[in-house]
This record gives sequence, C-alpha cells and structure tokens, in this order.
Amino acid sequence: MSFEWMAWTMPTAIFFITIACLLIGMTIWQALAPSGEREGFLPIITTPGDRLFIGLLSSAYINLAWLGLTSLSLWFAFVIAVIWMIVLMRWG
Repeated sequence: MSFEWMAWTMPTAIFFITIACLLIGMTIWQALAPSGEREGFLPIITTPGDRLFIGLLSSAYINLAWLGLTSLSLWFAFVIAVIWMIVLMRWG
C-alpha cells in the first residue's frame, strides 16, 4: 500500500505558519486585553476573533476566485486579501 504525501514547499509552510501565528497572537492578545463585541460595517456584532475568522475565510475565497477567474499572478490576490484583512479587522 502506497501513500501520497503532500509536498511541503516553502510557500506552503510559510502560509500555514503565518495562520498559526495569527491565531496564537489573537489568543494571547485577547487573554491579556479582552475586547468586547462591536458592530462595524458587517451586518452582525463581532469580536476580534470573529473578524479574524471571517477575514481568513474570505481571503481564501478571494484567492480561489482569483485563480478561477483570471490568469494574472496570484500575488495580486494576496495583496487584495491582505488589504481586505486590514480593513475587516479595523472597521468590520
């Protein structure tokens, strides 16, 4: 029986390490200085953890849509996703 293992390239490792660091950082931040819920431009009341989750999920959709709809470099989608995360965390 043969198993196919995922090829862990450097960009893949950086991607997952970054997400892990974001989650750890958010956990530490909320443990040291808990923040309450608030309503921004999102139609729901959210905490910073909620906005981080929504931002990560929507950033994945931005990248998937970019891959499916354009033939341009994925770096453009990365820049858009980072800007979206900043806007969402600040005003979402």
